[in-house]
Amino acid sequence: MKKYWPTIGDYFLIALATLIQAISLRLFFIPADLTSGGVSGISQLIHHFTGWPIGLMVLIGNIPLFALGWKFLGGRKFAFRTALAIVMYSFFTDALLRLPAFGPQGAATILIADLKDDIFLNSLYGAIVSGFGYGLVYRARSTSGGSDILARILNHWRGISMTQSYLIVDTAVILAAGFVFGWKHALYAIIALYVSGIVAETTLEGGSTARTAMIVTKEVEAISNRVLDDLERGVTILEGSGAYTGENRPVLYVVITRVEVATLKAIVHEIDPDAFMVIGVVHEALGEGFKPLKGK
Repeated sequence: MKKYWPTIGDYFLIALATLIQAISLRLFFIPADLTSGGVSGISQLIHHFTGWPIGLMVLIGNIPLFALGWKFLGGRKFAFRTALAIVMYSFFTDALLRLPAFGPQGAATILIADLKDDIFLNSLYGAIVSGFGYGLVYRARSTSGGSDILARILNHWRGISMTQSYLIVDTAVILAAGFVFGWKHALYAIIALYVSGIVAETTLEGGSTARTAMIVTKEVEAISNRVLDDLERGVTILEGSGAYTGENRPVLYVVITRVEVATLKAIVHEIDPDAFMVIGVVHEALGEGFKPLKGK
């Protein structure tokens, strides 16, 4: 039974994430006529003209995409998680309307009443809440369907990069919404799309507090000892050689936190002012001294 707990945890995370996304759609995006891109955005447009349930439209719209993108969804387990996310998001989107809290006099509606006429705050809060939901879905090794499936299809079918695929799909939907809700709303929808992407990435990978440093120096031992003693960080010595001189040039490789960058610079400058140093940003550092290395 123990081996199934990680999978059960993922399913719970998918349920929580899709609920958060549905709340964001109901409380912020729909009242402000802001499209969320992808199938959800198309469903909002259909609802505007027909009154058909948005959640049902999301489910119907994802069925042919899911069938087309089956082989691009990373295996059966990943595809099943995506299908589960689509069904639950569709269910929550329509089910929330049946809860008293989301009715005309409901607690949730009253709570955000001040935002009703403020399109900027609706787009900002909607982006933050939905982005958090998307990040949780990705942490559960799933996707939310819609744009994710379309992006994968374009990537495999036409060789378009995933980033460009997302941009093409979501921009097309938001531009269509501009003709319906107005270009002011379309602009704020684009801003919300960008902010939600940042929030989703931060939720998935953390705040990118780790940094890497590569140091080319003649004082290898002295700098290594100071880093080990002062920063208590490990140091890896890589073998390198200068292309121009042909001389051996050991390279120190260090992973540190953002706040330790200034201390490392001071150490290197003090010991070898002529050293060459490159500092880079890493999305995630796993292992001793940082986050534990897990299986997902």
